[in-house]
Amino acid sequence: MKLFWAPQTRSTRAIWMLEEAGIKYEMELVDIRSPDRKNSKEFLAASPMGKVPAIVDGDMAMSESAAICIYVADRYAAGKLAPAIDDASRGQYLYWTIYTPAVVEPAMAEKFSNVEPNRGRNGWGDFDSMIRIFDERLEGKKWILGDRFTAADVMMGSSAVFMRMFEMLPETKNISDYADRCLARPAFQKATEIASG
Repeated sequence: MKLFWAPQTRSTRAIWMLEEAGIKYEMELVDIRSPDRKNSKEFLAASPMGKVPAIVDGDMAMSESAAICIYVADRYAAGKLAPAIDDASRGQYLYWTIYTPAVVEPAMAEKFSNVEPNRGRNGWGDFDSMIRIFDERLEGKKWILGDRFTAADVMMGSSAVFMRMFEMLPETKNISDYADRCLARPAFQKATEIASG
């Protein structure tokens, strides 16, 4: 598998996921910040918008960190990092894996930009609701699905760590402890080391 990546991007999530799955991969740096960059055909086949992370795995090519997490978990760690298709927890797993790009990131962007929240207009609700629901979900749980770490925790954990790092995380009952548990995972530590170059 090849991972197209850049430092200080969502690529860290993909690296964390690949490390959790324990599969071998090679990395190709993409200078996404250069206006003069020439994207390879292989990279653009995986990421038509020229965004990282993106992966190529044999004949399969794709981008978007949540999609990569779902793919890697299903293909290489089914039953370990993803509930089986017929497992009752699969729906909640998918919901929380997608919660980061669908709810957390738009709510963070809105808050960061000082845009007035509009729950009626925005499908993600608002920052305060996002935090409340995230925090409530973790009540009495070690991981987002309970005692079992999954790819959903790669997505949600990266969000918790990011919000705390950039002082966006309000005082909460559960999210900060959850971020600590994510930070303590060897695969997260290795991904952070790799991504920081």
